[in-house]
Formats: sequence, C-alpha cells, structure tokens
Amino acid sequence: MVSIKEAAEGYEPKRMKNIADLEVVRTDLQIVENELRKDQNNDEYTVSYLVHEGIEYRVPASVLEQLKKVLETKPTLKTFKVSKSGEGKQGTKYQVIPLD
Repeated sequence: MVSIKEAAEGYEPKRMKNIADLEVVRTDLQIVENELRKDQNNDEYTVSYLVHEGIEYRVPASVLEQLKKVLETKPTLKTFKVSKSGEGKQGTKYQVIPLD
C-alpha cells in the first residue's frame, strides 16, 4: 500500500500527450485516424494519434499537413521533430522539423 501523500506525489493527470512531447518521431509509426472519444463532460470528439512505447500521442491535422509538404520535397525522410508554441485551440502553432 502507498500513503495518500505518496499517491499525490506520483499523480499525473490522465491527458493524452501531444506529438510535440516526443524528441524524435519516426515516419513509419502507425497512426489511428479520427477515432471517436468522449471528454470529461461526455461530449464526443474525434482525434488522430499514434502510439509510441504504449503511450498515445495526439497528432494535430496541421502537423500532418506540414509533414506532407516536407515529404514532397524529401520523400526519404525517416525522422522528424515537432515544435509547439502558444496555447489553446486558436493560439497553438506547430512546426515540423526534418531530422535526417
């Protein structure tokens, strides 16, 4: 058993991580597209995500759009990184950075 103090110290909210949380993303990772989910208010929404080491990472449509443009120029791209700035639905910006 653990104490409530230990449980609180180790607590992490159950939120889906974001692709920008990964240091490196491989282009061969499988993506689950437009899966229907429910939020804490039981409202439905769709999400695209990939699973890396058993953890789900949300993939915003703008990342897919940018990656498509990068792949048009460099179709052999194997890895990339995503930089995130801003907050909220209207203020978040993503930048796809090719790594190889």
